[in-house]
Amino acid sequence: MIASTFTWLHRRAENLLALVLAALFASFLIQIVFRYLLNLPLGWTVEFVAIAWLWGILFGYAFVVAERDVIRLDILYALLPPLARRVLDVVTSLICIAIFAWTLPKVWDYVTFMKIEKTAYMKVRFDYVFSIYIPFALAVIARCAITIWNAVVNPAPAEIAGINAEAHDYD
Repeated sequence: MIASTFTWLHRRAENLLALVLAALFASFLIQIVFRYLLNLPLGWTVEFVAIAWLWGILFGYAFVVAERDVIRLDILYALLPPLARRVLDVVTSLICIAIFAWTLPKVWDYVTFMKIEKTAYMKVRFDYVFSIYIPFALAVIARCAITIWNAVVNPAPAEIAGINAEAHDYD
């Protein structure tokens, strides 16, 4: 029951992200047509593309992208022995958790403070624009905690995450 609920929610998050990307693309096309074919630049399209891009990236990482699909530059990491990789996972994840947890109260203050400002063309309150950062930061903290758990508890996370070029496998 819980697994099917999470699967359903994940699918809806994918649907929402697809709609954001489609709207971003449509707005981009409208911007091109009006600017270069009709010589009537529209300010709202530039603003919408920026907001949709921000929301697409942060919402996508927080709710859609699986850990195995995250792109990493791990050339040196791959050269380390399994125990060193596990230690590095714990240390880097702890640092990441500390940074995001330390900044979260200030980020909350900033996002809630920005209700006094609105975007130039669409008049969207900036607290709505920036609010996606809060779930993003919480997702980063949760993912790092899971990485620590896997590094400490699981002797061979490759069996769980799947073996691929980006997976953190300790074997």
